Amino acid sequence: MRAADLPEDFDHVLYSQEEVASRIAEIATVIDHDYAGREPLLVGVLNGAVMTMADLCRAMKVHCQMDWMAVSSYGAGTKSSGVVRILKDLTTDIKDRDVLIVEDIIDTGLTLSYLVDNLRTREPASLEIMAMFRKPEALTAPVDVKYIGYDIPNEFVVGFGLDYAGRYRNLTDVATLAEHVYK
Repeated sequence: MRAADLPEDFDHVLYSQEEVASRIAEIATVIDHDYAGREPLLVGVLNGAVMTMADLCRAMKVHCQMDWMAVSSYGAGTKSSGVVRILKDLTTDIKDRDVLIVEDIIDTGLTLSYLVDNLRTREPASLEIMAMFRKPEALTAPVDVKYIGYDIPNEFVVGFGLDYAGRYRNLTDVATLAEHVYK
């Protein structure tokens, strides 16, 4: 689905499907260089990172493995609840592994900061973060992100895995959600 299919639901498109795909390819090239000779474990954060993880690993040229976690600080609303919960844990032992967390968006940073602290206790060889989108103005918890797709304004955005109440994940563009949709 493209934003043009539901124009009344969006204020404006931030990035087209083509722009996102191009940026993913650029990041994959850098990751390939950084992990040359190693086999990173990509840890996708469900549900939002599904699109980023799929496109990123297909664009990468180094071998990689994947695992998934579900970590939440959101309910059905547009703001973080502030309470972080692990809904699904890894099935892979990450001790002495090169781990790359793949995240859809960093809003406040609270959820990701919690996740990084949790994974560090499991003694990975290295732990880095790739986030497709980051809202610098919304950050309240420090997170060191090595690979960033785009810095975006502090607005509610959907598409490319980002949702509102479970909807719009399949939007191939990234767009700001019109206020009448969530008010």
